[in-house]
Amino acid sequence: MRLLWLSVAVVFLPFLLGAQPAKQLPLPQLQQAFIDQRFGMFIHFNIPTFMSDDWADPDASPTLFNPTRLDCTQWAKAAKSARMAYGALTTKHHSGFCIWDTKTTPYNVMNSPLKRDVVREYTDAFRANGLNVMLYYSILDTHHKLRPGFITKQHIAMVKAQLTELLTNYGPISALIIDGWDAPWSRISYDDIPFEEIYRHIKSIQPNCLVMDLNAAKYPAEALFYTDIKSYEQGAGQHISKETNKLPALSCLPINDAWFWKSSFPTRPVKDPIVLVRDNLVPFNRAYCTFLLNVAPNREGLIDDNALTALKQIGEVWKPDAEQPKLPPFDAPIISHNLAKHQPANATWSDDMWIMDFGNDDNFRTAWKSNPSVKKPMYEVVLSDKPGIETSFNLITILEPAATITGYRLEYLSGKTWKPIPMTSEANPGRANPGRAKVHRFSMVKGSRVRVLIDSFTAPAAIAELGVYKETGR
Repeated sequence: MRLLWLSVAVVFLPFLLGAQPAKQLPLPQLQQAFIDQRFGMFIHFNIPTFMSDDWADPDASPTLFNPTRLDCTQWAKAAKSARMAYGALTTKHHSGFCIWDTKTTPYNVMNSPLKRDVVREYTDAFRANGLNVMLYYSILDTHHKLRPGFITKQHIAMVKAQLTELLTNYGPISALIIDGWDAPWSRISYDDIPFEEIYRHIKSIQPNCLVMDLNAAKYPAEALFYTDIKSYEQGAGQHISKETNKLPALSCLPINDAWFWKSSFPTRPVKDPIVLVRDNLVPFNRAYCTFLLNVAPNREGLIDDNALTALKQIGEVWKPDAEQPKLPPFDAPIISHNLAKHQPANATWSDDMWIMDFGNDDNFRTAWKSNPSVKKPMYEVVLSDKPGIETSFNLITILEPAATITGYRLEYLSGKTWKPIPMTSEANPGRANPGRAKVHRFSMVKGSRVRVLIDSFTAPAAIAELGVYKETGR
């Protein structure tokens, strides 16, 4: 089916109409407000609802989408019965079907038998019942061939245009939960669809909308990489540490055994409400984490009776703490392109096969490891090997497999001179970060190389990833 590409005018529609962005609140305040909500309803409802697989046929006809008794108010009241504070609806899943009145593609709900804007009905119903509104959106889009090997500038324009519609036409959106980005199964990198560009586009329309990448659990749990909220999908084997987490987080799980509705759902037991409260909701909340429980509406557009009963029981047995814990200091999210990724690297003698190339390969399960005999290890990334060509940057991250480096210095090569970089961090003002995720922001400098000089360690030094970034907007 042909995609209707939009003009630049549509991408910037809110500005052309004279809409003014809301006053931007400090990000830590928004993150605290998010975890203060404690509990929400994930709503997987899209064209896969009408098929047997969670990943729908990308060429499935819009005529399949035909919920004959769609009632978003029922969803909202069910959420309230469980004492939930918000909802998050799948506006577009991986097969690209849009359940709002989009002008970007004919592959949408207005060309289905329903011919009603589901996003509109959902946002209206949840707000009418005192619930906050969040939206899920998939970057991966198999219908429109937004997948590895096919991505074009027009795809990026489509993403921007669709997000513009969602953030312009449906009132305040507390958060966008984005899926299909930088995941091993999607293989769409933060460079293919540029993360910082999309992130800033979202914030330009709704500055208080949190941007949450559902796949950011790939990155170490000690820092926020490419997300405002750390997300953990339990079904994908991503589990938050209830004992050590210090970041604003979300953990999601379906109440059934799949995300989208299946014909077996009405008769198969849902997850035990008491267990969900005891093992998820209560301990997550105490670890700066909200719990997002998926409840999938059926093909009529209603939540099944067994799920309704379970939600009501959750509301009856859950006794939330009087207050949520206050987040400790932590570094701001890293959203920019990693200039060091896959660049040439040098280092002192390595341990066995773990040579310098493993220290900037964008794989956190590998690492450069220093040979135990080296007393003063060094790791270096070459940003440019052309004479006179230097790169601007103002952020460096060092991610260790385990926190063993206790003393280190950062330097950059400017011309023929190595110059020091200040050793401070937001989470630990005035000193280097002692944890395994070391984040350093500083005034912009220009150089051709960056190196880490390691002075002390409790075990042979190792670096899983060295990152170098040029952050804009600060």
